[in-house]
Amino acid sequence: MTAPRGVTFASFQALGPDKALTAAQWASELGYSSFWTAETTGPEAFSTLAAVGAAARGLDLGTGVLALQLRSPSLTAMGAATLAALHPDREVLVGVGISSPVVTSRWHGVPYGDRPLGRVREFVEVFKACLSGESVSHNGDHYQLSRFRLGVRLGERRPRIIIGALNERMLRLAGEVADGVLLNYLPASAVPWCVEQVRAGEAAAGRPAGSCTVYAYVHVGVCHRPDGIDAARKDLFSYVVVDAYANAFRRAGFGDEVDAVAAAHAAKDRDAALAAVSDAMVDAIDIMGDADHVRAAVQAYVDAGVDHPVVMPLPWGPDRMAVVRATMEATVP
Repeated sequence: MTAPRGVTFASFQALGPDKALTAAQWASELGYSSFWTAETTGPEAFSTLAAVGAAARGLDLGTGVLALQLRSPSLTAMGAATLAALHPDREVLVGVGISSPVVTSRWHGVPYGDRPLGRVREFVEVFKACLSGESVSHNGDHYQLSRFRLGVRLGERRPRIIIGALNERMLRLAGEVADGVLLNYLPASAVPWCVEQVRAGEAAAGRPAGSCTVYAYVHVGVCHRPDGIDAARKDLFSYVVVDAYANAFRRAGFGDEVDAVAAAHAAKDRDAALAAVSDAMVDAIDIMGDADHVRAAVQAYVDAGVDHPVVMPLPWGPDRMAVVRATMEATVP
């Protein structure tokens, strides 16, 4: 059976919200199953997805991911429930993550916080309770609320909670408490270990294997390598300098690159830091090539254990939307 495919707006948000609607219409026409968007400083996620749902038929709607520090669990439930009520025939996939201090503290002025595992666990618990429609009171380490009751009526189909996870403990937590896990910035070779951690979390919680759907952002572009290689190095550099991603890159076999980038970054030598992102690292994670190469790359993630790959088109070339379209055509299920 062919795995369902999604596509994300995350990589070309800078082109404007109208391009999300264009890509969603393409996705619907081509037979994709889901449409996702990220949220940092660009378009707001729920309003984008509401517009996408109105513009294109048949697509499940996902966030990948919301920085959970920026919304309370109850407000997140309100946004998800509103989206579900507007589009009751779609699955609403609420991807949340612990994000990074750059996003939360520097850009949004919200404390990053401590004890990320406990915070994510508590967020999921309160979020699910809020979606029940019952009165919710909670007095925890991270969230306190009294007699909240969701004022949006939902049918049997409820928003699903997805945890963005990179490393062992968060992957296991996703398997334990979430409907799905979203992997990102990893080569296909790293997927089996991640799936193993998710399944271990399911088993520890007494859940059947496969209760937690494995989604993964797959970074691919049908483009010429010279058009994208510099952008790819900048892209990967910006994540290597985040500790959680650095740990995942190291585990995936790119420890030398992580060390070299860290040393150059500490010396404030940006050119050396970018040069330290090797060709091998680029080719494993930000994958560029012709349609056959890109199609095979997505299939490699499926073969490695991803249930639902989400294509992240790399918009690198003189006509960015043409690259997005070509990439979507190449990776259609």
